[in-house]
Parts: sequence; structure tokens; C-alpha cells
Amino acid sequence: MTGSPVGGDTAALIATLDWSASPLPAPEQWPQSLRTAVDIVIHSPMPMLLLWGPQLCQLYNDGFGLLAGSKHPQAFGQPVDLTWPELKSFTDPIYAAVLRGEVRTYVEQGFTLPRGSWSAQVWLDLTYSPIRDEQQNVAGILVTAIETNERRRVADELLRRSEASLKAQHDTEERLQLTLAATNAVGTWDWDIREDRFMADAHFARLHSVDPQQAGSLPITEYLQGVHPEDRGLVARTIKDCITHSGEYANEFRLLPADGVVRWVFARGRCYKDDHGRPARFIGASIDITERRAAENAVRQLNETLEERVAERTQALAEANALLQQEMHERARAEDALRHAQKMEAVGQLTGGIAHDFNNMLTGIIGSLDLMQRYIAAGRADEIGRFTDAAVTSAHRAAALTHRLLAFSRRQSLDRKRLDPNALVHSLEELLSRTKGEHIELRLNLADGIWPVNTDANQLENALLNLVINARDAMPEGGRLLIETANCHLDGREQDTPLEPIKPGEYVRIEVSDNGAGMSAAILAKAFDPFFTTKPIGQGTGLGLSMIYGFAQQSGGHITLHSEPGNGTCVRLYLPRHSEQVQEKPKLLAPQDAPLAVKGESVLVVEDDPAVRMLVLNVLDELGYRAHPAADAKVAIPLLESSLRIDLLVTDVGLPGMNGRQLAEIARQHRPGLRVLFMTGYAEKAAERHAFLAEGMAMVTKPFSIEVLATHIRQMINQPSSDDGTSA
Repeated sequence: MTGSPVGGDTAALIATLDWSASPLPAPEQWPQSLRTAVDIVIHSPMPMLLLWGPQLCQLYNDGFGLLAGSKHPQAFGQPVDLTWPELKSFTDPIYAAVLRGEVRTYVEQGFTLPRGSWSAQVWLDLTYSPIRDEQQNVAGILVTAIETNERRRVADELLRRSEASLKAQHDTEERLQLTLAATNAVGTWDWDIREDRFMADAHFARLHSVDPQQAGSLPITEYLQGVHPEDRGLVARTIKDCITHSGEYANEFRLLPADGVVRWVFARGRCYKDDHGRPARFIGASIDITERRAAENAVRQLNETLEERVAERTQALAEANALLQQEMHERARAEDALRHAQKMEAVGQLTGGIAHDFNNMLTGIIGSLDLMQRYIAAGRADEIGRFTDAAVTSAHRAAALTHRLLAFSRRQSLDRKRLDPNALVHSLEELLSRTKGEHIELRLNLADGIWPVNTDANQLENALLNLVINARDAMPEGGRLLIETANCHLDGREQDTPLEPIKPGEYVRIEVSDNGAGMSAAILAKAFDPFFTTKPIGQGTGLGLSMIYGFAQQSGGHITLHSEPGNGTCVRLYLPRHSEQVQEKPKLLAPQDAPLAVKGESVLVVEDDPAVRMLVLNVLDELGYRAHPAADAKVAIPLLESSLRIDLLVTDVGLPGMNGRQLAEIARQHRPGLRVLFMTGYAEKAAERHAFLAEGMAMVTKPFSIEVLATHIRQMINQPSSDDGTSA
């Protein structure tokens, strides 16, 4: 037995086509995603077109080949714009939207298609859906087409005849009824809106459960009772919308006649106004589409997934749909595996970078401490100064690294304050001038009337300094460095799109730009990744931009990065405008030159880490305070409930069990107004200080120096308070 291979003529065309003349490779080199998509298209009984690759090359089945007419088979394997240049104005916006991952559907779209020496007008229901490759990028577009010429012809004929009935209704009634019977019609209607008198033919009335003898004298609500209860609300709304906007009415819905047999109808009509512009008449016609609905098992469904839009018209289409479902399941499994691999790669890069830097720092700390022990044991204690300096330097580098990591992960503890961006830039001008070097020109272009922002001044200073250093390193031969500020309003539609969606509103833009080497697209895509750097080993941690990104997001702002090789780099930092009025806070008493304790002052220290607890207790002892230690809230609460004098509660935030903030609340129940100093190395809820801290509370970030801790303790105890709660 001979004949066309499975899939028809187009399947044979794939095997015989000279693919060297097509932008696509030969079929044996196609990726699996393309093979699967082509298999579905070729075996579908519905006209389908697959557009694949950057040039959107055409691969279609026999059904679509018939629609293509004289452009088949030359169109097969060729770019769509080369074959259909006359459709570019219609298709270009559609292709752009679908390649972004969107779906587009069109009902009864008209086209003039070639048929040899002549052309034919064809009406189509169209669906354009994205097809993704193995990396989940949109690599192609799947187009399904259902020809609706007959449906359009019958509906237009019915509408034309119903409109003509306004002039010669009585003369054409018999002829119209014969036409309706020949086209499976439900009937016609003419609704006098002002009188609410709905006139219809007998067949229309019976199917709507209305007595034909009363068909010309009842209100429209009587006819709506014949509509299926689940569709009745939709029909009423669409009729109302047509009357309100004087548009064309087109709808598909179910009728539930007295015999109980549900019928599907397609109705089309139009509203006409009187000389004063008021709705006067609503005229139209309906046809019975029950058989077509049963055959297709859908008219068309406007849903967001391909499976819900493509109806199971035949068993072959059902099998193709099942194959697509299986492919999607396999693809989902592959996606999960790919996402897991990507996540593990990112975690490996992050942990590897952290381990590398921390090992270097720990080497400096451990090595210095080891040498200090050896020198002390050998009686050479007076020579250990350089080792203590080295250990402290390494420890500070480790602390700086943790701050960068917290900033990147948006868990940095921000000390937000209202500040003037222009004033902050001016205060850094001397430091930035020294940092950039003499071979680079620094320009400031700071706008007048700049809005205040509410952010952490130290973090913003560090961010600007990092950007200036990056710009300097990008201009080894010299160049121009420009820092600008401006007020701006973002609405989320900016072309210079940040990494995350923009919240519309008013922002202050701080821009740092240079005319240096710039970055390629590949480097630009990784610029915000932690520990990614193009600088030589030892000259960069790779956390600068990632830290600035985290700081911007945690501040409620955004950051954008634009760069081109040879054309320099521009970084824009957007911080939300701060419109609240300045609130005066009680001034702290100035710390003493040597912040020692006043006789009798007592501090409760709650810290679960023994080493940190010992450090704080020793500091308090050296400063002359009476210190009471507790490892957790369970031990601390009985002390707070006692008559013991407590001038200050110093507590870690991240305690086991009850955390430090909860402990502070309980403490103030027993001692109203008790001042509290929180210590934190990392605490998610402590990241936003303004929301975490109440009056009479402060926070110090680990690691801290003895001087910083002593100053905070003295400032807290010196705070004026109407009810200090220092005694039971």
C-alpha cells in the first residue's frame, strides 16, 4: 500500500527539502523542543503554523498549506516576513508580544489570501502562543487557525436581512423565514427599547419559552427567562453594553426551552439611536450552532493555556493534545532539574567566594593569635603589637564582608534618617577626589530643590564610594567621572528597567557615570552577582554592586545599570522621596571623655554566646558598672521581676526561645521606661530599625569595638526620661 507518509505532504516535505536554503538547520540537528513542536503541528487536523528561531521560520501542516495557497510550498522553512510582507503591520506587534511570553487571540480576523491568479477573502479565528526551548526561553510561536467564513456569511446575511426588515418588514417576512429555516436559524428580533416591546418570530419565541401569540407584545425580560441560567447574566450585560456604547452585538450562549434540550445559539445585532442620540431600537438575528458545538466540543474558548483554547474536534486532535500534555510534563521535570542545578551552582559560587575570603581573614587572625601566644610564652610580650594589629585588621575585614553580604541579601540593619542627598555628596567630595586619582576629572551636577530621602547615610556613602572606585578602575588612562542628582517620577514603564519591578512614585535619582572601558552584554548580565568580578585576584571582592543592589532594594528603591564596550558605564540609584516632616527627638547627653560608670549603676546583660557575654561583662567591669549576666530570657525575667537595681538592659536580638525584642516588652511591663540596648549580628526583623526600635531603645551591630559599646552604654544611661525604670 502506498501513499503519503504520516503527517501528510508537509511531513514528506521536511524529509526532501534542501535545508541549506533555509535559516534553519537540517532536521537531524533540531533541538528536542523544536522536534516535539513540529510533531504536534504535522499531526494536527487543525491548520497550524510554527514560527521558530530569530527569523521566525515557517513550519506548518497540510491544513495551513491550504490556507497559504500559492505561497506553499515555497514558504516552508523560510522567514515569515519574507513570505508575508503584506501582513507585517498586523503581525509585528503580535510577534513582539508573544516573544515576551504573552498570548494573543483574534476572532473573525479577515485576510486576503492568494489562490493562484486570484485572491480570496478568508475569515479566521486565530491564537498565537509562545513555545519555549530547553532553557525556558521563548524560541518560537505556535499559530492555530479556524476558518469561520460560513459562520460570518450566515450571520452577516441574517443581520442584513433583519436591518432591511425595518423598511419592508411585512413584505419580506415569509422570505426571511424560509432563509432562516435553511440556515438552522433561531430567528430574528426587533426590540423597541423605549416601549420595552420585544417583537420576534414564532420560532424565536418558542425556543425562548414564550407563547408565539404574545411574541410581539412582551418585554425583553420574558425572553431572557429562556436563556440558560448560567448564561443569563452574561447575555444581559452584553446587551446593556451594546445599547450603552451603540456598538455591534455578538454573543454565543445557551437556550433552555420548555422541552429541556439545551441549544447553543450565535446572536448578532446592533443598536440604533433616534435623532436625539437616545437608544431606540435593538435589532438582530440568531442562528443555531448546537451541532457545531457538539462536533468541536468547544466554539472557541478564550483561556490562557493552549489546551483550553484548542477544542477536541476529532480523535486525532485528542491524541495530539495528549502528546502535548506528556511533553509538557516531561518539560516541567526538566525545568525543575535545571532550576535545581542553577540554584546549586549559585549556592556553590556564593559559598565558595565566602569561604575563600573568610579563610584568608581567619588565617590572619588565627596566625596572629598563635604567634602572640608563642611570643608571650617566650617572654617577648613587648613585641606582639604588630600581631595584634594584623589580627584586628583581618577581623575588621571579616566584619566588612558580613555587612556586604547582609546588604546584598537585604538583611543589613539600616539606620534610616532623613537626609539631603546633595549635602551628602558635597560632604564626600574631598574623599571622592582623593579616591579617583589626578588622572580623572570629577564633575558634580546636583539639581536645585532636590527632595530629601529617608535612608542610612553610611550605607549610601559606601555605595557612592564603591561606584567611584569602579569608575576609576574602568579609566586607567584617565577620563571623566560625573555624579548627578535629580528629582524624578517613575511609573514603571521606563526603558531603563531595573532588576525588579518598579513601584510607581517620586524618587531622587543619584547617577554615577564614566566614559571608561564599559562592559559587554555577558559581563553586564552578571554584574550584580555576588563575588563576580573582572578585576585581578586580590583587587576586588565582587560584592560592591551586589551590596549596592541589596541596599537599594531594602531602602525601597531601585538600581539600574547601563554599559556598552568603549562607551562607559552609567549606574542610576533611585531612592524614594521622603515627604514626612522632621520630628525632633530628645537630644542625648554628650558622652564623657572616658565613659565610665557612675557609682551604683547596674546593667543586665542577656547573651547566649559565652564568648560575647564574657566580652561585654569584662567591658562593663572595666568601666565600673555592676553587671548581671543571663544566658537567655528564661534566666533574665526573674532578675527583671526582682527588686534589683537595673539601669540598662543590654540584650542580643537572636536569643534562643524568646527573642530579645520580646524580652524587652516583658521587661518594660515590670519596669516602665527601662532603656534597652540591642546587640545584633543578623536579625531579619531588626533590619528596619525605625520599625523595630521603640522610644528609649537603640541598637549596636556586631562586631563592635570596646569604645563603641562603652559609648552606647553611657549614652543610653544618660538619656533623660520621665520614668527611667531603673529600680523595681
